[in-house]
Amino acid sequence: MDEGTGDTYRRYPGGLLLEKNPALTLEPEEVVWGLNTILECLHAGRRQVRRLYVGRGLAGVKEREILRLAQEKGVAVAWKKKSELSSLAGTKRHQGMVALVERLKVYGLDEVLQEVREGSEPALLLVLDGIQDAGNLGSILRVAETVGADAVVLPKSRSAKLGAGAAKSSAGAIEHVRIVQVSNLRAAMKAIREAGIWLVGADEKASRVYYDTDLSVPLALVVGGEEKGLRRLTRENCDLLVKIPMRGRIGSLNAAVAAAVIAFEIARQRAKKGVQTRKDKNARGTGKR
Repeated sequence: MDEGTGDTYRRYPGGLLLEKNPALTLEPEEVVWGLNTILECLHAGRRQVRRLYVGRGLAGVKEREILRLAQEKGVAVAWKKKSELSSLAGTKRHQGMVALVERLKVYGLDEVLQEVREGSEPALLLVLDGIQDAGNLGSILRVAETVGADAVVLPKSRSAKLGAGAAKSSAGAIEHVRIVQVSNLRAAMKAIREAGIWLVGADEKASRVYYDTDLSVPLALVVGGEEKGLRRLTRENCDLLVKIPMRGRIGSLNAAVAAAVIAFEIARQRAKKGVQTRKDKNARGTGKR
């Protein structure tokens, strides 16, 4: 019996601790849910997975991989009913797994800028100005990770939370990409510029088209919120603005889609010139996940 939570466990032959009569009394530091999210949390190893709650009847490849990694890392695993998993996750979209984990580590801007100064590849940052939707935030984190960005910079206020929703939408990328939270976005942009990094804002009213711009230089792609785009002060603090030309009747793209379009053009230009973004020895290819 765990006196702190009231949970009861029995020993599993493989070494896992399985809960026999689950109690829902634990107040976690942070809850994450979904197969990809939990799998990448275990793979990355940045934060401790303290407990894993699993629905019965899960026998897929990812489920078995998650249980194998949990066993290797000595994570306590408990069986739960679907209703109990939904209660823990706050949603029915948990895919049969919920984990209690340490809070996500955020990085300091000075730390990131110092590292990119010392690196051999040109910097690539994503700066987010007012992304309010957790789904969009998670999707942008996924884009940042897949193009090898050095970090994502976002304000502490006027931004979606770095919670379970963003983690799920990122498909686990939140566990790998470095995230910087700042109190003053304008001051952060100034520090980025002083580090020799160009600030390139995505703005639908810009005169310059993104693919006609040299994006192989050290740069920070600045993306605005879902409704109003870049705020005036943010726009004025960019070194240049680029747009994605629209051919249809809809005048703009979703913030996450716009970030993906330009970010992959950055990656394409750099690859064409033989320039890498961030070296990642643990890259696992381009397969669907």
